[in-house]
Amino acid sequence: MTQYSDDRVQDQQPGLEHEMDPKPDYAPRYPGSGRLEGKVAIITGGDSGIGRATAVLFAREGARVAFVYKTEDRDAEETVRAVEAEGGEALPLRGDVGSKDFCLQAVSDTVERFGKLDVLVNNAAEQHAQENFEDVSQEQMEATFRTNIFGQMFMVQAALPHLKKGATIIGVTSVTAYRGQDLLIDYSATKGAILSFVRAMASKLADRGIRVNGVAPGPIWTPLIPASFPPEKVESFGKGSTLGRPGQPNEVAPSLLFLACEDSSFMTGHVLHPDGGEALAD
Repeated sequence: MTQYSDDRVQDQQPGLEHEMDPKPDYAPRYPGSGRLEGKVAIITGGDSGIGRATAVLFAREGARVAFVYKTEDRDAEETVRAVEAEGGEALPLRGDVGSKDFCLQAVSDTVERFGKLDVLVNNAAEQHAQENFEDVSQEQMEATFRTNIFGQMFMVQAALPHLKKGATIIGVTSVTAYRGQDLLIDYSATKGAILSFVRAMASKLADRGIRVNGVAPGPIWTPLIPASFPPEKVESFGKGSTLGRPGQPNEVAPSLLFLACEDSSFMTGHVLHPDGGEALAD
């Protein structure tokens, strides 16, 4: 069984993929079939983890990909290389989704570069583990909500003027929206808010022909894990799932592809659950 090393615990959010041991698996498993041919996608948090895996898979399926990242330049460069290795085009956009002005600029830059926008994946997030809820500072709460839910709302507001009938929006929520997580109470609250946001926007945008769905991963081996938890939690991460292990980013990205393409054309307001059966493991 793979051991998830605790000697690379990180001290910054949202974490650095190139420092992880072992490295997450982001490579697509199957040949592309053109399911996003001619499409343009923006993926927030696309430098690493689920975002990188999604960017690479979308590129394999024919999409041109813009991706947002905060400060992780080295990881962003690897995502660009991986997208280009699939024959795709990548546009890295450095900034904070917690800023509405940045979100507006990111969408504007994408449309200027690629001419349109078809798919928005809201994936960027941060989390900060706290043993005692009374130790969660106001600053931490505000930062977590600003990145996780305000960022999704800002990106949707920025994208909507450019989205046409047939476009898709996908919000990444979490198993914690359904079962909570006692070390991540403010994070869990934001993920519950994302779930409600997905459902409300699905209803709101149905008459415009824009579908809105979500993905709720369970324990996935991404940079957020060593950046959030103490060594003993990193070592045992994911072992409580029904499958007894953490998932890999490339085990989540296919759910995002399904919701982005026409395979899910009769689905809106729904959430897929690549969680290793964690919701059953009580």
